[in-house]
Formats: sequence, structure tokens, C-alpha cells
Amino acid sequence: MREKLVLSDAEWRARLTPEQYEVLRGHGTEHPWTGCFLGTKDPGTYVCAACGNPLFRSGTKFESGTGWPSFTRPVGPDAVTEHADQSHGMRRVEVRCARCDGHLGHVFPDGSPPTGARYCMNSVALRHVADGEALPDAAT
Repeated sequence: MREKLVLSDAEWRARLTPEQYEVLRGHGTEHPWTGCFLGTKDPGTYVCAACGNPLFRSGTKFESGTGWPSFTRPVGPDAVTEHADQSHGMRRVEVRCARCDGHLGHVFPDGSPPTGARYCMNSVALRHVADGEALPDAAT
């Protein structure tokens, strides 16, 4: 995994758009059916919009019918971290970027094969890097 990225709140606010800040740092959620990656099928890697950490390959993306882009698994065991989330009166598993701790979405046990997991992510928390394009530099 890349080196941890720790920034002050002011640095995060300068680095992210208000919508990205609300989701990635404030643990918000974009409205369903509004994300730019819903329904996209372009080959490549989805990286964290805050720090460029590789998170999901396009081949693991599937249409879940939930209104958010969904994936069966992260690129590797060090890409994301999972945390118990009991907000909003629900028991869920929050998914964060392992490099910057940015909130990405939640994982549910009702996904597609081969894992049965549904990593339900916010489009605003992701950036797509097309196959053949260089992944962001680790210093990003």
C-alpha cells in the first residue's frame, strides 16, 4: 500500500470540491441515480478522488439496481478498510480508502459472484483512470 496521506481539515477543503468533501471527509452520501459512474463500463481502475489510491478494477463493477456504482471486490487487500457503522439507525459496514481514510460508501453481503459482496460506492469519491493511462503518482 502507498504511504498514508494525512492532511489538515483546511488542506482537505482546499483539495476537494464541496461535494467531494461532504462525502469523503464528512461521511455523506450522494443522492441515488445521480453519480457519474453509474452505468459506465469503460475499462480501467477506479481510484480515490482524494488521494489517487487504486481501489477497484472496472471488471469487478456490476449493475446492482441500487442507484450507486457497485463492485464485487477491491483491487487488493490493502486498498480499503472496513468499519462498523451504526449511523442512521442501521447496522452497516463502512468502506474507507486505506490510504487517506476517505469515506467511499458501504459494503453489503448481497452482491454478485464470485464474492457475494456489493461494494456500493459514491461516484464523487472515485476517479476513473482508463487502461493505458498512468495511475496517479504516490505523492499525490
